[in-house]
Amino acid sequence: MKELRLVFLGPPGAGKGTQATRVCEALGIPHISTGDIFRREIREKTPLGVEAKSYIDAGGLVPDSVTNGMVMKRLSESDCKSGFLLDGYPRTIEQAEVLDSFAKPDAVIDISVRDEKLMSRLTGRRECPECGKVFHISALADQEKCPICGAALVQRDDDKPATIRSRLDTYHAQTEPLIAYYKAAGTLHEVDGEADRDNVFKSIMAELGI
Repeated sequence: MKELRLVFLGPPGAGKGTQATRVCEALGIPHISTGDIFRREIREKTPLGVEAKSYIDAGGLVPDSVTNGMVMKRLSESDCKSGFLLDGYPRTIEQAEVLDSFAKPDAVIDISVRDEKLMSRLTGRRECPECGKVFHISALADQEKCPICGAALVQRDDDKPATIRSRLDTYHAQTEPLIAYYKAAGTLHEVDGEADRDNVFKSIMAELGI
């Protein structure tokens, strides 16, 4: 199989991480998320990591120059020679233009899900503080207790309606323009993220011609 450079787009809760893991296992390419890159660079105290941490500790946003540098460094590593899947980058047109300059993607998968569906998915999540498992209230007989250890389930702050609405607003404003950008480039493939997980995976692989 030829080298395949992929980018996944989609709003919070669209299932990008789940599908990225499956696609990467099927294709034998690394799943690269900007969150993982940041944590690694900061943990290893690299110059980019130290700079990123200074912005994070001050409560600010890490500038594109630092984020772009981290991604460029990660994609230059040997495991990316046969391709990669980027999840969480690019987030803006400016980042996409930089990515095009050193590792232009072959295909961009947009996993689309309506806002009301995302709200239902995310606000219904509950986490067990004891065993760490995450559940959806629609699958629980008792929505208050963990079915594994019996501890009281909690709703994480980032799963509360106001927080989710804010995250979706940010996505629509900053990241959604990438859909038009990649459509114009002829690399965009749109997949219905409201189908069940297996069908979403099959749709992605079909769009990739695999």
